[in-house]
Amino acid sequence: MDREKRIKELISQMTLEEKVSQLVYTSPAVERLGIPEYNWWNECLHGVARAGVATVFPQAIAMAAAFDDDLVKEIAHAISDEARAKYNEAVKQGNRRQYYGLTFWTPNINIFRDPRWGRGQETYGEDPFLTGKIGAAFVKGLQGDDPENLKTAACAKHYAVHSGPEKDRHTFNAIVNKKDLFETYLPAFKALVEAGVESVMGAYNRTLDEPCCGSFFLLKEILREKWGFKGHVVSDCWAIQDFHLNHKLTKSPEESAALALNAGCDLNCGCTYPMLTVSCKQGLVTEETINAALERLLRTRFKLGMFEPPEKSRYGKLDRKIINCEKHRTLALKAAHKSIVLLKNDNNLLPLDSSPKKIDVTGPGAANAQTLFGNYYGISSRFITVLEGIAEKAKDMYGINLEYRQGCLMYSDNSKGILFAGNMGGTVQFSNLKVDEVCIAVMGLDGAVEGEEGDAIASDSNGDRNTIELPSWQLNYLSTIRASGKKIILVLTGGSPIAFPEDIVDAVIFAWYPGEAGGQAVADIIFGDVVPSGKLPITFPASTAQLPLFDDYSMKGRTYRYMTEKPLYPFGFGLSYTTFKFDSVSLSSPSISAGGSVKVSANISNTGKFDADEVVQIYITRDGRSEDEPLSSLRGFRRVFIPAGKNVKVEFDLSASAFETVNEKGESVLLCGVYTITAADAAPVPAATEKGASSPVFAKIEVI
Repeated sequence: MDREKRIKELISQMTLEEKVSQLVYTSPAVERLGIPEYNWWNECLHGVARAGVATVFPQAIAMAAAFDDDLVKEIAHAISDEARAKYNEAVKQGNRRQYYGLTFWTPNINIFRDPRWGRGQETYGEDPFLTGKIGAAFVKGLQGDDPENLKTAACAKHYAVHSGPEKDRHTFNAIVNKKDLFETYLPAFKALVEAGVESVMGAYNRTLDEPCCGSFFLLKEILREKWGFKGHVVSDCWAIQDFHLNHKLTKSPEESAALALNAGCDLNCGCTYPMLTVSCKQGLVTEETINAALERLLRTRFKLGMFEPPEKSRYGKLDRKIINCEKHRTLALKAAHKSIVLLKNDNNLLPLDSSPKKIDVTGPGAANAQTLFGNYYGISSRFITVLEGIAEKAKDMYGINLEYRQGCLMYSDNSKGILFAGNMGGTVQFSNLKVDEVCIAVMGLDGAVEGEEGDAIASDSNGDRNTIELPSWQLNYLSTIRASGKKIILVLTGGSPIAFPEDIVDAVIFAWYPGEAGGQAVADIIFGDVVPSGKLPITFPASTAQLPLFDDYSMKGRTYRYMTEKPLYPFGFGLSYTTFKFDSVSLSSPSISAGGSVKVSANISNTGKFDADEVVQIYITRDGRSEDEPLSSLRGFRRVFIPAGKNVKVEFDLSASAFETVNEKGESVLLCGVYTITAADAAPVPAATEKGASSPVFAKIEVI
């Protein structure tokens, strides 16, 4: 019997109560029909999470900073191998518990529209195009290359317009115009549907008055009818009970369950769907609607091979030996190398050489493993902090005198750190040779300061930040170190933009939450074993004052596409130890029309002394754009290796859809006129070249 017939046969034999039981994330066994128990809730944001030992890769926002979709697919492939291995072992042991399954509620492809959002670290940044490309690569790596026999099942979340204040996520109503909805908030979801994502998770909030997990507009009209999504929809956890408890749109659990199911939400992470038996008896839902939801859920389970012993699966040979194996640990280090962003490097202070010097390592992040994790993480067999990474380097360098003091606190003010900073002066002699003094200050944020509601225990805003500035006590400590005359290398950790006065330090490395090998990666970059090549997937504003209201979901003034004020660092920005020159950009045709395409060729030279990677970025701007059109839009990116003294030619194929504009009705339209195509290593804003980015090159094309 083929799969579809088996699914229908199973459903035909089930009672109403049995059917409803399978629509809840804790699905019990139906032993008489051979349906095993299953828990749908599993996490793997940057490695298999909450299920014991696993490889911990850099946080999602750091993966995006690598601007390398091939790398992200490789990471997701490694994660799904470990996930399958864990599942295979768990089934053998009769373990059907949460976090040991194959349906993973990742990636988070919400747009990181406001840097105060604590969960922005889970996303791929502020740009819809980048988010779609990185998200699609992650999905393909998780699910494998056979859509009918999935390695694991990925989930695009949180659909949609969700990136609001954590404290309000159970109550807010995201009022957004159709242009912003279809131009910014939805494209990544559409891209993942096109990539074959198996599941979509509805958000807690309302969007345009409807609860996202019960929105006929989002789930039926757009997701299923317009985009043709065939997979299953799951609610965020306990989001459906918000319908009656918080949104006040229904009066009872049975009404909430009916609203969600009728709108197209198949699976309830929560405790509301058991009331569907009552809803059905009251005529609020039909058994046919319940059957349709169950059919989609069973189809996913069949694709995952859950009705066969694991050893008969094409993935049945994956076992515990692959979990946190050396190959995956090496990949985690490679990912951290590519994600770390060099923001400042006055007088080429970096990389440090091995000549005699005194290095003071300080700051609340230096020996703090929490700065490696981010949220939704597993437990590696070894985490390398920044202090450990630097010490490992220094032990083999004659004449390096390494000292460490924490100096100040991560979460609150203290005075003792200032005393230590004052004592960091003086010089050290090696064989009567006076040496330089350098301070490596590791500061910023960790997962106790920013994260999801309830997880960030040191946040006073349910995981969000009220301001984006470096905490005042950390800044005061830096000022005291600066007064001692030392050169300062500032290493910032965190999952979101941090504003700080640039003149207080000589060099700045943004390390994100770099994963289990993060400390080694930072040290490799500081001492020049690796040339930094990461790029910012989100604009760094100069101050909190530049931000619109957090609960304003309009894109006006947000992200590089609509921000008119000068940022601290622009989207796409990141320095190198070498220098690159964008020589030219040329087009295969001077014009393009609907249905056509154009080849864009960019020539880039490495004019410095280091072999290195560069990320070539392609932006499009409509000349004579109206105020509600983007200043520029990313339409292509490619990471390329360029040896010192060499040049490369990078080609991009742009279809006519790359030039489309979304109008006030939410429709994509191709407007005639002249467009500027920019090849650059950062978003084309004045602040980019002022910070040290290469000068961009331009070409004009006419849309006819």
